Amino acid sequence: MNLQSLSIFLVVVVVFFQFCQSEMTTPGGLKPSHGCENSADLEHLARFAVEEHNKKENALLEFVRVVKAQEQVVAGTLHHLTLEAIDAGKKKLYEAKVWVKPWMDFKELQEFKHAGDASPSFTSSDLGVKQDGHGQGWKSVPAHDPQVQDAANHAINTLQQRSNSLFPYVLQEVVHAKAEVIDDSAKFDILLKVKRGDKEEKYKAEVHKNIEGNFHLNQIAPDHS
Repeated sequence: MNLQSLSIFLVVVVVFFQFCQSEMTTPGGLKPSHGCENSADLEHLARFAVEEHNKKENALLEFVRVVKAQEQVVAGTLHHLTLEAIDAGKKKLYEAKVWVKPWMDFKELQEFKHAGDASPSFTSSDLGVKQDGHGQGWKSVPAHDPQVQDAANHAINTLQQRSNSLFPYVLQEVVHAKAEVIDDSAKFDILLKVKRGDKEEKYKAEVHKNIEGNFHLNQIAPDHS
């Protein structure tokens, strides 16, 4: 290879590496996040955002789900998340920005703001109660149904707010659940397995939800069955 060819080759190599470096370090536009909105990593980031917001604002938001997730390259990754959370029994949408530098084990909430109310809707458990052809009344529903899980989380959070215990109540499992839909509201009768410190307990709870998406804990008591 003569001197001129070598010079051209080196110039091409330098330009190529500069381009690659630019692509990795220059802040870019938003693009869909890797993985779906329900991936464990994105849910972890969304929960982190809610927890940090609660700490800073002394709030009591309850995380529900990730609605939309995008990311942007900025000396790491800036995750733009649209998430659903429950505020005082009502589902609302929030937009959060979480800055992550994996190589430094760094994670920081950059922004968190209200983006509107979530669209009220009943899921399969509620509709199943309405449409099973046996009229109204309590019917068994899947314990893993999102509406049941939301009702359970609301019950535990409300129980925690009423408690003076030094140990937080942690939901371990929804043991079983029943639901009833009357007109524009739903009622959930749920048995919860809860952990507080080293102690496991069971609680029986009845949670109501109206068509606007508001939850209300009607009653909760220890279950000794």
